[in-house]
Amino acid sequence: NTLEAFALALRLGANGLETDAWTTSDGHVVLDHDGVVRKMARNRPISSLRLTELPSHIPTLAALFEKCGTNFDLSIDIKDEQTFARTAETARNSGFDVSRLWLCHYSSAVVISQRSLLPDVRLVDSTRLTRIKEGLEMRCAKLVANGIDCLNMHHTDWTGGSTTLVHKFGMYAFGWDCQFDYVLSSSVRMGLDAVFSDHVDTMVESYE
Repeated sequence: NTLEAFALALRLGANGLETDAWTTSDGHVVLDHDGVVRKMARNRPISSLRLTELPSHIPTLAALFEKCGTNFDLSIDIKDEQTFARTAETARNSGFDVSRLWLCHYSSAVVISQRSLLPDVRLVDSTRLTRIKEGLEMRCAKLVANGIDCLNMHHTDWTGGSTTLVHKFGMYAFGWDCQFDYVLSSSVRMGLDAVFSDHVDTMVESYE
């Protein structure tokens, strides 16, 4: 989640970036995985701190666009609900095409609640198959009925059949934690529309 890492990923051939977003107490969207900062011998949530109180290695979303431009897709795990609107606003103000902005959340109910508020961005139900108690087909039907664009699951949750099912509903299928070449190759064969990997060089080689 550093600006240098994002820039390197694009230089290596990634056509999209992935990160996690939080909002500081003074309203800045910042990019960090855990959302806590060690201060005065204790962990404090980013939401309780001002931007100036954060370590310098935690970038703002605006700084990402300043460093890397806007010619890529951007997937963001939203960690608190207020960050949905602030993320979209920051992207627009930076000249980013928000149709390439994919906002993910682990709760389908939260994702659905954002549709009417953010009509132009891509919304993603990011979950695991074991958490879809109603079954995949019913989940897809609910998501489509509420205008959700994508289902994102761990690569082990996907099969060729489930990918086909999601596509029949007109949604995108994303797979995360694709770290090895055999996993990436399998993801291609299953027809996943996007994959997330820490190893951009391996990912690009698998897709060429």
